[in-house]
Amino acid sequence: MRRREPVVLLALGVFALVVSGIAPKDRFTWFLEVAPILVAVPILLATYRRFPLTPLAYRLIFVHALILMVGGHYTYAEVPLGFWMQKAFGLARNDYDRIGHFAQGFVPAILVREVLRRKKNPLPDDGWLFFLVSSVCLAISACYELFEWGTAVATGAKSDAFLGTQGDPWDTQWDMLTALIGSLVAQTMLRRTHERQIARLSATRAPGSA
Repeated sequence: MRRREPVVLLALGVFALVVSGIAPKDRFTWFLEVAPILVAVPILLATYRRFPLTPLAYRLIFVHALILMVGGHYTYAEVPLGFWMQKAFGLARNDYDRIGHFAQGFVPAILVREVLRRKKNPLPDDGWLFFLVSSVCLAISACYELFEWGTAVATGAKSDAFLGTQGDPWDTQWDMLTALIGSLVAQTMLRRTHERQIARLSATRAPGSA
């Protein structure tokens, strides 16, 4: 079952992607929001045999993909869950995009951590690893904000829904901070589980292992 799980997640993800693409609020925004999925999946497929990931990593990627698909279908500023949160917690805006940016730090933290722990000369599980993973996740978030800026410059008003600032002049800074917090939470909460899965995966792929 464990070996089939990535295939099952891929099939479910493809189905969800198709559903999210049915009559989205804005087709251009939908494409921009799901673009990371369209880039990541071929890479994961190409490297699956040489460098399969832990179950934890695949599950988190799947959840992150769902978050992107929902945001793409409705546009982040108009996701129903965000409106419910706004009403329930008395928020000033639809904060669904904060969930997306939290995941933007939370999920890459596990992926970056896995690569650094499983490379040929793995980094030790110490404070430097925590710092490096956090720094990479913050850099990824900053690069994504630059991508949003570049898209806005190139397409003008067409990218308003993609930016989703909702009138907040500090939206970019909040997005990067939220991603950084996500990376810190992921490493703190999932470190032990991740280490166990890395050890198990390394044992099954060791030369001469069953």
